[in-house]
Amino acid sequence: MTLLDKLERKFGKYAIKDLMKYIIILYVVGLILTYVTPGVYETYFMLDAHQILRGQVWRIFTFLLQSPSNNLLFFIITLYFYYMIGSVLERTWGSFRFNVYYFTGVIGTVLAAIIIYLITGRVYYLDTTFINASLFLAFAFEYPDMEVLLMFILPIKMKWMAYASMALYALNFVQGNLGTRIAIIVSLLNFFLFFTSIIKRKGYSPKQVHRKMAYNKSVKKARETSGHNKCAVCGRTEADDDTLEFRYCSRCNGNYEYCQDHLFTHQHVK
Repeated sequence: MTLLDKLERKFGKYAIKDLMKYIIILYVVGLILTYVTPGVYETYFMLDAHQILRGQVWRIFTFLLQSPSNNLLFFIITLYFYYMIGSVLERTWGSFRFNVYYFTGVIGTVLAAIIIYLITGRVYYLDTTFINASLFLAFAFEYPDMEVLLMFILPIKMKWMAYASMALYALNFVQGNLGTRIAIIVSLLNFFLFFTSIIKRKGYSPKQVHRKMAYNKSVKKARETSGHNKCAVCGRTEADDDTLEFRYCSRCNGNYEYCQDHLFTHQHVK
């Protein structure tokens, strides 16, 4: 059992469920601030390492208010896209692991901004651009053959979009300043560390994830029939403890559901 498994068993109940919904709300608030009070984000809320070290610690969190676009149409499309991929990743990994992935990117970005300032004495205003990009890479890794309509017209698989994204990473790394390069490194490091951990833990593969998602229909039917989630090992349901989380195992041959205490320790049914 890895450290992440142990942390999930101990702190999984504190995970923020439907995290992307709250992230989207922050972006909406940020867009409203941009239109109603121009300049207030740059003055009080953006990630400024110099001001953070002078006591304005709220900037560690408020930099997440930055809107991905000031164009309303593009803003709506972008938010819908990120809400979709974030929600699917949370359903695939569980709330705790998705929280860890997202907030590790946030913490890494904040630390990078502060370390750069301490070393160079210059302030680089890092934002959420590459944090969101790492969400996209994670989604493309999990569902490489999923198709989306580019510009609502051209069907294209996620893996090809991921290759294009990596090309943009390389271009931004070459042409960008030190802050941009560090932000790219942080997002990629978060991606590789997280997926290395998952793969090492249980042999994760996109096919297994797809198989798991294919259970959704039967899962819904089973829940409607039983009225409760039920662990196949201990028999507990949410009626016994409303803090329990239940998930189906994609490696078991059948629809077997387990509580958080037995998800990683049960014998797989073949």
